[in-house]
Amino acid sequence: MAMNIHIDIVSAEGEIHSGLAEMVYAPAVMGEVGIAPRHTPLVTRLKPGEVRVDIGGGEMQHFYVSGGMLEVQPHLVTILADTALRAHDLDEAEAEKAKRRAEDALENQKSDFEYARAKAELAEAVAQLRTIQKL
Repeated sequence: MAMNIHIDIVSAEGEIHSGLAEMVYAPAVMGEVGIAPRHTPLVTRLKPGEVRVDIGGGEMQHFYVSGGMLEVQPHLVTILADTALRAHDLDEAEAEKAKRRAEDALENQKSDFEYARAKAELAEAVAQLRTIQKL
């Protein structure tokens, strides 16, 4: 019998997912992390990308987060995301448009703030497209 860890994925809009998993993979700022039951406690920032939840039996659930925080306790993983969506809810055409808008903004930026904002928007759009392509 496999051990499980409880995972909650929450965004500003509300709870996206709550349930048990055998393993959780998340896009931490320092690189992708894999969390198994009884993982050592950890708190880290998340970058835009895909969260994968292995619920066992060969079934994987996919989510997109635009950034946020990851908290790990031995039997609980909490993801507090700025934006979180089930991966199948992502709109590829909209992500492509957002990517083009961000690339245009990078070319036409007038201040450091505009540049930083455009870079962040581009990172989110690219992360959404990668998540869609993996599915």
